[in-house]
Amino acid sequence: MKKNLAVIVMGAKSDYDHAARIIEWLDYFGIAHETRIASAHKTPEKLLDIIAANENKDENIAYITIAGLSNALSGMVDFATVFPVVACPPPCDSFGGADIFSSLRMPPGVAAATVLDPRNAAFFVAKLFAASDAALKAKIAAYHEEQRAKIDRDEAALNAESGKEGASR
Repeated sequence: MKKNLAVIVMGAKSDYDHAARIIEWLDYFGIAHETRIASAHKTPEKLLDIIAANENKDENIAYITIAGLSNALSGMVDFATVFPVVACPPPCDSFGGADIFSSLRMPPGVAAATVLDPRNAAFFVAKLFAASDAALKAKIAAYHEEQRAKIDRDEAALNAESGKEGASR
């Protein structure tokens, strides 16, 4: 079975706090990862070299790109690789949040998925890898079951506190 590798590409070091939240969840699912800094605007050659180095690896690879404001990074990575790309831009108050459109609007043939929550970006990559990794698929199923059980426990606790069963208004 091929090794799974998530390659996190940040546009700047200032994106690391956002990346750390992704890394936490990649670690939870046991997904190997590497973190790189390269800018589509400032260091395009470096970015293309990073991608080229991964193209012939005998691994399942998914990229997670982190860039805000003008997100050329995600589109450039997506078009330069055959592997899936998940754009996970950090929150930004500039431009009233309209900078998100640079992650959402891609030209035809550039299909970077955009996932805003860092946990869900890692979870999405885990699901991509689970298509060919039975152990990861089982771990995701177990996580889903944990979440269902938590909802049931929370409801039982709420009902115990209120002395009622089920929902009422």
